[in-house]
Amino acid sequence: MRDIIEALHERWAAGECVALATVVATFQSAPRPPGAALLVATDGAVVGSVSGGCVEGAVYELGQEVLASGAPVLQRYGVSDDDAFTVGLTCGGIIDIFVEPVSATTFPDLRAVTDALTDERPIAVATIVAHPENDRVGRRIVIDPAPHVPGEAASSGASLGSTRMDDAVREDALGLLAAGRSDTLEYGPDGERRGEGMRVFVNSFAPKPRMLVFGAIDFAAAVARIGSFLGYRVTVCDARPVFATSTRFPDADEVVVDWPHRYLAGQVEQGAIGPRSVICVLTHDPKFDVPVLEIALRLDVAYVGAMGSRRTHENRWQRLREAGVTDAELAHLASPIGLDLGARTPEETAVSIAAEIIALRWGGAGERLSGVGGPIHHAQDDAH
Repeated sequence: MRDIIEALHERWAAGECVALATVVATFQSAPRPPGAALLVATDGAVVGSVSGGCVEGAVYELGQEVLASGAPVLQRYGVSDDDAFTVGLTCGGIIDIFVEPVSATTFPDLRAVTDALTDERPIAVATIVAHPENDRVGRRIVIDPAPHVPGEAASSGASLGSTRMDDAVREDALGLLAAGRSDTLEYGPDGERRGEGMRVFVNSFAPKPRMLVFGAIDFAAAVARIGSFLGYRVTVCDARPVFATSTRFPDADEVVVDWPHRYLAGQVEQGAIGPRSVICVLTHDPKFDVPVLEIALRLDVAYVGAMGSRRTHENRWQRLREAGVTDAELAHLASPIGLDLGARTPEETAVSIAAEIIALRWGGAGERLSGVGGPIHHAQDDAH
């Protein structure tokens, strides 16, 4: 998405108007998640993707129509049983795409979004994509969780149409932003929570989630590489300076020389660990992994895994119990780490760890897709 925003800002700063097509809702096996976007410029240039190729041509044409008319459009694309190869998603999914004209006139607060991305600060954009009154479609507010007034979130001077609408959407958008999710919310025409008729898409631009890898071993280098590939900000930490070097871990965003438990405690104190963070303890040495796991297992994070053999796991489990870690806290520990893929090399092991993290995030069972039925993609609401 960053490349879309950069291209959008470049055109915006040059005084151009472009058509921005954004996936605002998905159903069944849709190939791209909410927030995926495609930009269509007046010179015919295209940046991004909304479906991986299934409906790009149709969206491109719709983008040109929106540029000509200046009116935003909410369009649904899907596939019928009769003809899977007409304009639609041959994978069987359904997506709602909102196409809108974007310029300095229609989106004067775009710079606030690009500045937040540059500074790696979270920010959200809430846009009305459907409303009984057509002139309200396309209105948006930018929501910044950084409190300019104690206890309040800042937003632009724009309004969706009323204070009631702004307050309801702002509150819900902050929750989505904290979870790093983009989604479409439904309200009554004036922001009534139990009503219907107004649909608002909240596009959350959250900083990369963190992956903390403890233990500067060869497996850690592979885990850091795949963590970076998956979009995490990766930190490798080890107390041994001879091993914890940036040369050995070129794919890590930072390499820290410190005792794992002390570093993690410091990050928690600074508020740098959140519910999307994942923690991989690869030291399999009691003097390192037990103290750091004592802290990690009591945090609200997405994943805590620890490497080691079955014997190492049993020994670690007992030491953690003796340290006061409860059964409920121990239940959050993925140990031995990873899914059963038969992995042997560091790279294969990193894939098994990444697979477990992904499965827990989206609610997958880790089985072969060829052997199970039902949707390929799990809904966000079903994710663990």
